[in-house]
Amino acid sequence: MGGAITNPPVSVFEVDGKKNKLYCQNLCLLAKLFLDHKTLYYDVDPFLFYVLCEHLEDKGHHIVGYFSKEKNSREDFNLACILTLPPYQRKGYGRFLIALAYELSKCEGKIGTPERPLSDLGQVSFRSYWTRVILEVLRQKKGIVNISEIVECTAIKHDDIVHVLSGLNLLKYWRGQHMVQVVPKLIDEHLKALAHQRNISIDAARLHFKPIVLAPPKKAR
Repeated sequence: MGGAITNPPVSVFEVDGKKNKLYCQNLCLLAKLFLDHKTLYYDVDPFLFYVLCEHLEDKGHHIVGYFSKEKNSREDFNLACILTLPPYQRKGYGRFLIALAYELSKCEGKIGTPERPLSDLGQVSFRSYWTRVILEVLRQKKGIVNISEIVECTAIKHDDIVHVLSGLNLLKYWRGQHMVQVVPKLIDEHLKALAHQRNISIDAARLHFKPIVLAPPKKAR
């Protein structure tokens, strides 16, 4: 699968923890070097790993980061662990990986949310992503918007949307429901405050992804 990043071009590879156990265990060990909260899991079978690599001419692919996700999460977690290696931070790769996690959720027909607890950096990264995506949706809307409309457009969990909109003072509680009063000037001001961030979009047409269909558990006889 590929994403819309140029200079240098990148690729994302899906790695199955069950089929490539040692490689995925090494990814976990690598993440532990930079993430204090990272728990070491040697049982990587239930996880898929999405490895982001820069492609340098005549030098091949070089890993810059990755995220992992459970193959079958009852809580609809779409991301378990995320890492951007220090030399490649502040280039938008972290937000790219988060965006990819949500694109995969859309492909699966699910609403996604990251596994908790989030690290301090993780909270900042996800809030930044959620804020931009939600504001971009609201900029296309008029009047009063229901939270469920935003969920449908973004695959972001209801509670995460409420959390972001509350912090932006855009949320109203009306007739037992959370609603958003779209004020274009205020939306533009919030987006302007995010203009300094490097935002790397994903071309969904270039994703080559098929959701895993797990066999149902066998019934006890």
